Amino acid sequence: MLFLNKTLTELTGLPKIDAHAHVGHFGSWCGVSITAQEMVSLMPEYGIEKTVISFPDNEVTLAAQRAYPDKLLALAWLNPAEGRTALDRFSELSDQKLISGLKLHPLFNAYTADDECVFPFMELAVKKDLPVFIHSGHPPFSLPWSIGLLAERYPLARIVMVHMGHGHGVYIQAALEVAQRRDNIWLENSGMPMHTKIKEAYQKVGAERLFWGSDAPFHHYSVEILRTLVSGLSHKELTDVFYLNIKKFLEIQE
Repeated sequence: MLFLNKTLTELTGLPKIDAHAHVGHFGSWCGVSITAQEMVSLMPEYGIEKTVISFPDNEVTLAAQRAYPDKLLALAWLNPAEGRTALDRFSELSDQKLISGLKLHPLFNAYTADDECVFPFMELAVKKDLPVFIHSGHPPFSLPWSIGLLAERYPLARIVMVHMGHGHGVYIQAALEVAQRRDNIWLENSGMPMHTKIKEAYQKVGAERLFWGSDAPFHHYSVEILRTLVSGLSHKELTDVFYLNIKKFLEIQE
């Protein structure tokens, strides 16, 4: 159990940028919530300097970012199935420099990741040089293979496969294999239970193409941090995953 004592000590010892979290209340079966104030108050406890946030109601996200501009970075959560209205909102938010990227949730909004309704959003993301964070891991809408087809269609797009396949071993393996084939896919590891796949992704997909995230408030910071700490990565490699990779990817300034 020596490694566990070490990792508990390191919980706050490594600098971190949370690449994927949410503010707001998720009701129904989820029953989880966190306010921006609660999130920002928790971040120092776990060595988290900044957090990338999204929520279905973008006004909640933007209000949180306005309240804590030095701590929170906003993604625009938009539903491509809403067509022109959502696309215009994406354009508006990007033009105003209010967002760091686009969040797509095919499962939540019930469309496949490579559906043609997504294409205008990908084209605009490429034009604006904004990354696209896409939920992965649940059939039939958000499987890694669909995200791979989207990445193939838009080779200049920067796509983050959120959860890197999530909780199913077959989908996790698919996420790694798809990302190996497409160099415009990055992986984010929140909610993904297999600690061994974190090291495998770092080694096989690429040292710069893996991010740590918490998926707060759906998961506890300690659990998400420990899974990465026990993955077998070195201190330098952990610093890449927890901090340097997403900092470089989003061009986050000190």
